[in-house]
Amino acid sequence: MSVMNTEVVITCAVTGSGATQDKHPDLPKTPKQIADSSIEAAKAGAAIVHIHVREDDGTPCRSVAKFKEVCDRVRDSGVDVVLNLTAGMGGDLTLGPPEDPMKIDAAATDMAPWSERLDHVRECLPEICTLDCGTMNFGNGNYIMTNTPPMLRALAQGMKDIGVKPEVEVFDTGHLWLAKQLHQEGLMDDPPLFQLCLGIPYGAEANTTAMKAMADMMPPGANWSGFGISRMQMPMVAQAVLLGGNVRVGLEDNLYLERGVMATNAQLVEKAAKIIELMGAKVCTAQEAREKFSLKKLV
Repeated sequence: MSVMNTEVVITCAVTGSGATQDKHPDLPKTPKQIADSSIEAAKAGAAIVHIHVREDDGTPCRSVAKFKEVCDRVRDSGVDVVLNLTAGMGGDLTLGPPEDPMKIDAAATDMAPWSERLDHVRECLPEICTLDCGTMNFGNGNYIMTNTPPMLRALAQGMKDIGVKPEVEVFDTGHLWLAKQLHQEGLMDDPPLFQLCLGIPYGAEANTTAMKAMADMMPPGANWSGFGISRMQMPMVAQAVLLGGNVRVGLEDNLYLERGVMATNAQLVEKAAKIIELMGAKVCTAQEAREKFSLKKLV
């Protein structure tokens, strides 16, 4: 039976890698903008910031130098926040049209060796990096998020060798099944950390049934957070807390504070914190998040 979480960690996903740069006039794109927005989110109540980097025009990238600049700027600010870097980039495959699927769209495909996908993690040494635990159709096009079991075993072992906690991103129940298998194989240290990613076509929907089913599948002692995209972001904040989880908000998942009003990351964190506090729960600090999730501060 689920028990409401009364000490809630807020993660802010600052910019993501989706094609949102033309949809939000102030989406953080440069390392300085991403770092500044991360710092503002932390001051608003986020214990963790989840970071992607982009080219200056907003195109997603996995530049080690840009990750390093963001991390250095956040650390040098003196604001205490847990750094969570994406390691999902480099698993992007876009097939050709149905009649010629092997005509790969090279411009939209980025498939990299597992070790290269962790170059920025080795350089920056965050407390957390993400492990997208599965392969799935991502939207209505020919793009496939591609992470096979052998790829994931190599990535998980690489993260363990570096000493960085994987946050296992699960988009559907099969991803959680595979993640639990990796945990049983000893590729993740206890307690494991999961992120339930809901509402992305075509993974699990952002609703109570899907979140509860996945929460009920968690291995004993696991920590987890959950989020819904777009207009389901704030409803899933409340739902995750009720089911015993932590929460994620931010411009990666939702661009609006309310209908027709563009948000900042800090505003989304403030709104989530208000929901949490109105429910009678407490928002955790960065240090409390480290203790709760058994994180190592390597830098």
